[in-house]
Amino acid sequence: MPTPHSWNRRDFLKTASAATLSALAAGYARALPAPPPEKIQPTADTVIVLWMAGGMASTETFDPKRYTPYAPGLASKEVLSTFPAIDTAVDGIKISQGLERIASVMDRGTLVRTYTAGDLGFILHSRHQFQWHTGYAPPQTVAAPHLGSVIARTLGPRDPAMPAFIDIGQRFDLGEGEELKAFHTAGFLGSEFGPFVIANPEQAAASVQPPAGMSPGRFANRDQFYRRLVAQTPVGEYGSDFQQQSLLRSLDNAHRLLGSPAAKAFDLSLEPRENYDKYNTGHFGLGCLLARRLTEAGARFIELTTEYIPFLNWDTHENGHTRLADLKKSIDAPIAQLVLDLEARGLLDRTLIVLASEFSRDMLVEGKADHGVKNQVVVPDVINDLKYYGMHRHFTDAGSVLLFGGGIKKGHLHGRTADERPCKTIEGRVVIEDLHATIYHALGISPKLAYEIEKRPFYTTRDGLGRPVEELFARAAKKI
Repeated sequence: MPTPHSWNRRDFLKTASAATLSALAAGYARALPAPPPEKIQPTADTVIVLWMAGGMASTETFDPKRYTPYAPGLASKEVLSTFPAIDTAVDGIKISQGLERIASVMDRGTLVRTYTAGDLGFILHSRHQFQWHTGYAPPQTVAAPHLGSVIARTLGPRDPAMPAFIDIGQRFDLGEGEELKAFHTAGFLGSEFGPFVIANPEQAAASVQPPAGMSPGRFANRDQFYRRLVAQTPVGEYGSDFQQQSLLRSLDNAHRLLGSPAAKAFDLSLEPRENYDKYNTGHFGLGCLLARRLTEAGARFIELTTEYIPFLNWDTHENGHTRLADLKKSIDAPIAQLVLDLEARGLLDRTLIVLASEFSRDMLVEGKADHGVKNQVVVPDVINDLKYYGMHRHFTDAGSVLLFGGGIKKGHLHGRTADERPCKTIEGRVVIEDLHATIYHALGISPKLAYEIEKRPFYTTRDGLGRPVEELFARAAKKI
């Protein structure tokens, strides 16, 4: 097996495919009881993850440093932030220019500036995204379930007709689609807890209708044929009996949604035009509107992504400044509007919004300053072209996570990073198992909860070691 420092995409695909096959062969995953002291009163019943895919530079967004405007002949080592800082609704918290609407609602949330990504060797987005979404670094001997699948399996749907786990905005037919599929899965938990995928929020209504041009009768016949095919497949040939039955239950869930009033939540054309226009900054903005409608209709876990496509969006290997100016326009108003709309509807207190990315970026440092890895982007010592002005290397020693609702403190700042390069974590470090433990804690799920698979426990946080960051909560959770 390759060492962590020699990992490449081919290695990732090999191990991901092996884990997928093991998931198909796996039997029923039995939940093991968590220790009684770990049972807590939840502060949230819904989670919305706003995924800034590709590596969001924290010094250009939620942790601004000294601003250096562009000028030909600028020394790269002088560049810490390419946007000036702006005030927010909270005294003492500044964020980056271009996020004025989010700044206006910072009094509703908590800003964590010290998320530290794992040391996974040569940095691959897909590996770090896998770890963020499952809590485990690949490879794993079993198919690790997505955070949303764990929540769906543990808590079930809020509304029987609404998928418990909905994923919005990511396509799998371009870029590193196969690598992304490796963690967009329920793994050993079974197909019924996997994501209901909506690649384009503008076409969400079509996802809860039979294919265009197909009559209801033909659609029903196709469904029955597929069910017979699954039933007649010998157990073990394409999966265990549990996995086959889980697949059939996922079909039942889909049909329940098609015939339910809850399906209307997917239809953005039903939204009043005035509201629609407030969100309409593109796919991500309309995804925020869809997330709000699905939350109202009873979704349990929603992930909305800016979409990961190599070298696009937040994956700023060049033109970092100009691209981030456009990215901010696409996320600023809809995120703030999502917060305000949920608040106005009385849903924000029970809905935990988590804005995050796999890691941050820096002009010069790849990885961590004291744990560097091979540079993947050439940055000249002197900048004479605007395309080099921005954060182009993967920085894993500090990144920002923004939290709203769900029992989280309002107007709170957690952690501190260095003001000069390397802008690393100084105090209040948060790692992935603790961030996941915090999300689970809000939902009343113990970070020590484990599912038994292949006769051994698989914990919701790595080895059950995750510890919720309790100072992020408005009040201490009640034991039950």
